[in-house]
Amino acid sequence: MSGSGTADEHLRHAEVAAPAPAGPPSAAEGSDVLPEGLSEALDHLGRLRWDQYVELALYAPASGFFATGGRAGRRGGDFVTSPEVGPTFGKVIAAHLDELWDRLGEPVPFSVVEGGAGRGALAIAVRAASPRCAQALHWTMVERVSSLRAEHGDHLELVDHAAVACHDGSARTEGIPVVGPWFSSLPEMPDGPLTGAVIANELLDNLPFRLLERRDGTWQEVMVTLGDGAAGSVGADPCHDAGLDPSAGASSRGPVLLEAVAAVPEMVAAAFDEVAPGAVEGSRVPWQPAASKWVTDAIAMLDQGEVIVFDYADSTASLAGRPQSEWLRTYRSHHRGRSPLENPGSQDITVEVALDQLPPHDEIAPRRTGCARTGWTCWSRRPTGSGASAPASVTSKRSAPEASRPKPPRSSTKPAWARFKVLTWHIRDLRHGTTRHGAGVES
Repeated sequence: MSGSGTADEHLRHAEVAAPAPAGPPSAAEGSDVLPEGLSEALDHLGRLRWDQYVELALYAPASGFFATGGRAGRRGGDFVTSPEVGPTFGKVIAAHLDELWDRLGEPVPFSVVEGGAGRGALAIAVRAASPRCAQALHWTMVERVSSLRAEHGDHLELVDHAAVACHDGSARTEGIPVVGPWFSSLPEMPDGPLTGAVIANELLDNLPFRLLERRDGTWQEVMVTLGDGAAGSVGADPCHDAGLDPSAGASSRGPVLLEAVAAVPEMVAAAFDEVAPGAVEGSRVPWQPAASKWVTDAIAMLDQGEVIVFDYADSTASLAGRPQSEWLRTYRSHHRGRSPLENPGSQDITVEVALDQLPPHDEIAPRRTGCARTGWTCWSRRPTGSGASAPASVTSKRSAPEASRPKPPRSSTKPAWARFKVLTWHIRDLRHGTTRHGAGVES
């Protein structure tokens, strides 16, 4: 990262590259060895940024959490999101798409791109709701995990994305039905320009993120390193900070992961000083250039329409004032998980989205007030098992002695559902008007 550009640009844009994983899975829950891709990366680089670690823990093809069966869903899943709760969310999305289709002049095709589509539950629910726009609807499910993408055709007839994208409704296009809805499946976001909507339901909180800590009067980057199981290492006492039963869940054995800190460029530190001016020693915040890039690319994909994001969200300043255990969470088998550095690949890792690290949005609809005002009904990612209310041990122990560690921030009194937001970006073609309209709404 160079020293040029504004502090805001440095906060939003950074390299988010992870080492390429290789080889078959070599570590299941509680194994004495790390997953092979992660082990090789640590051997090669010595330490990893948090975004590199999360990339491997969640998405490594042979050993990542989602690649080895992690998923949303009531049966056989690890957590539930809105589409898995029932048909209501799909009906609400369908009604909103009808309104957007009318507002855009009933385009054909009416493109909806869903990022992080999982097994396709939302597309199935919207089709079942039979929206008026169905005759023109081209729904593209984007899912990077091949095992989840393979399920897209189980309940939906898939057509070639490129064939529908060039269909204007005036004549039959070879290889696709005359009228919609049309459903396509892709491993990555398609090219634009498109007219319609880009939707992400609890996707941004699963994108790799970097982690910063306020230390010695400045911001430093938290890194992941390999330890030897000595006292004070991550996993040595994973339940202590959260008050959990030490016998609950899986224990960590064999290699353990430690945390270290590294300097960040002065411009980055200055940017976080601006967005979190009240951060105290020991405060931590996520740094989310990948989430910002995803939204930026989604906006650029549309010539007209909306980008709609459903997710847990808060300001960077507020996150700095809350314990890490509140906004960095893990899930497995419908229970809150343990430290995100324990048994990588065995549990979901999710982080709240920092609103002020995203491109400026036009509307924020809080779940209770704004969602009711706009007609949105949404359910946030949550466990469903008997341990749903149990806290998670996600504040990792560090190698520094206990007495030298800064006291963590106090817990927030705001319930988790109050931080679940609907974010909207309105896009209009530059040839026909401004690119943005609307105003922020906050509770």
